[in-house]
Amino acid sequence: MRSLTLWEIDLIAWYAFVAYWLISWLRVKRTKAREASFDRLMTLVVVVVAYNLLFANWMRVGILRVRFVANRPLIGWSGIVLSFAGAALAIWARYTLGEYWSARVTLKEGHELIQSGPYRFVRHPIYTGMLMACVGTALVAGERRGILACVLLLAAHSRKAMREENLLTTEFGDQYRSYRRGTGFFFPRFWPRSGMDTHTASS
Repeated sequence: MRSLTLWEIDLIAWYAFVAYWLISWLRVKRTKAREASFDRLMTLVVVVVAYNLLFANWMRVGILRVRFVANRPLIGWSGIVLSFAGAALAIWARYTLGEYWSARVTLKEGHELIQSGPYRFVRHPIYTGMLMACVGTALVAGERRGILACVLLLAAHSRKAMREENLLTTEFGDQYRSYRRGTGFFFPRFWPRSGMDTHTASS
């Protein structure tokens, strides 16, 4: 029986990620406000290009296929650990959001701010997990196309996250501003900003 390659093992994390997304897609609330279609289209284009760079063989051309790390098992296994950790974080965050999740920048009917799970530490843990998994897969592949994929995903997720924050600030006002002062954007904040209202619940 043939052993799985490092690349095939790494893909298991992504299969689990996609499977959970598909299973949980239908259990969300109805939308009452959403982002403009053009913004959504631009995000989709960048994300599709990024994932093609990461996974599609036809993107392995020119300097994109040049290695940026040595082809060593330790590096590959480190990438696998990072991919699984990132996928697990994204799934945990998605589970925590429950019926308030959306692939688009939206507000759901009866929308509430979530402060449990990973949202206690960062405001966009789904994106954090996806970026971690992307970096992990880039290490497993070891080629420069992975670096470009990570940069594109970081740009797309950062822009989308800022749109989400604008929408949530409009909806929840000072409640969300207080939450922002005590949490990190993609990574935990190790000390709160001055003036944070620690008694305010948020997401």
